[in-house]
Amino acid sequence: MRLDIKKTIQIGFAFLSICGFWQMYNALIPLILTKTFNMNETVTGVIMAMDNVFALFLLPFFGTVSDKCKNNMGRRRPFILYGTIAAVVLMIMLPLIDNSYYADPSSAKKLLFIAILGLLLIAMGSYRSPAVALMADCTIKPFRSKANAIINLMGAVGGIIYLGIAACLYPEAKVKHLDHVNYIWAFCCVAAIMLIALAVVLFTVDEVALSKAVDEYESKHPEENLIEEDENGNKVLPKDVKRSLVFLLASVSLWFIAYNGLETWFTVYADQVWGMATGSASFCLLIATGGAIIFFIPSGIVASKIGRKKTILIGVAILAAAFFSGFIITLLIHSFSPILYAIFVSIGIGWAFINVNSLPMVVEMCKGSDIGKFTGYYYTFSMAAQIVTPIVAGWLLSHVGYKTLFPYATCFAVLAFITMKYVKHGDGVAEVKTGLEAFEDMD
Repeated sequence: MRLDIKKTIQIGFAFLSICGFWQMYNALIPLILTKTFNMNETVTGVIMAMDNVFALFLLPFFGTVSDKCKNNMGRRRPFILYGTIAAVVLMIMLPLIDNSYYADPSSAKKLLFIAILGLLLIAMGSYRSPAVALMADCTIKPFRSKANAIINLMGAVGGIIYLGIAACLYPEAKVKHLDHVNYIWAFCCVAAIMLIALAVVLFTVDEVALSKAVDEYESKHPEENLIEEDENGNKVLPKDVKRSLVFLLASVSLWFIAYNGLETWFTVYADQVWGMATGSASFCLLIATGGAIIFFIPSGIVASKIGRKKTILIGVAILAAAFFSGFIITLLIHSFSPILYAIFVSIGIGWAFINVNSLPMVVEMCKGSDIGKFTGYYYTFSMAAQIVTPIVAGWLLSHVGYKTLFPYATCFAVLAFITMKYVKHGDGVAEVKTGLEAFEDMD
């Protein structure tokens, strides 16, 4: 059995729609809340943080529920179908209320907007774990890093598509002097992308057949037994596997604390420490994202050669070295230096090595019927970190000093490296082919 790249791309359309939506949500909702509804930055920040708070509960819940789903469409596709439709209906209502409130403000409209926003977050949360679990269901274990690399790349494509749409619909010359911007067409375009992506998943991905093929393959190629029974006959993880899972999930939180803390505060940091304009600082983050996108596929290939754990450790080491280099630059140079570009490319490369391989390691430790639940575990620990780190890093910057940002990220990256060393399960190395056989997987 080999990785079907075409089928993996088709599965990735679900993640493309999710990432396209969140790119729009994070860009437009703060503008609507502050400019139309005149909410201050604190209230807006609380509302914008609610998606991560909701994710703590929704992602593991719907992941577990989808594991138990018995539907002719499969376990995951019903959630993708109904979650997407609900999200599209709800999201189209937001710009309509936004426009109505601008024309005739009322407290009822403001409350309605917030209520629909909450329902929209629930709708989006209902199918993220099932969408990611679909990839794991339809891919044999040794190829999940490669498949996850493709899924991440599809998500990046979704974000890029939205950015292109926004650039065309709302150029600065068009909206600069407007008192109110009508965002209905942006929401409609993203809704159309989501529906097209849904159609691709529904009509080209036979979840039942693919999952059956994976089960048949893995039954003929048994690996170590990761499930045992307790004294009551309940199936549980062996103690050593559970220990590895705990250390892996701790590592996930630690590297998200490091990366997201820097990502959240870097533009402010660059302004205060180096006097960089927001655009210049944002370009550094864009370079990091570009570096990650370029190395998504190579990181999956590297993992298939040397294993996921070693690949992640290399990524964490690159991340820690890049963060520490940023701190050294801060001490030596008091203004912007092009060296920062090389540092942020390294951050992106390290993040790709980590991000592509961590989720496959988590789901590697579970039986096939629990993939959704374990996907939920992964997102619970990553989302919890993304809730905590902006607050902690922000407190340090405010009360200790701005130059603590890079050491903060470095320390948590080093801690992630240490905890990752204790992970003994969840690795996977696909059989390495040579000669003409190496070309068999390139379809």
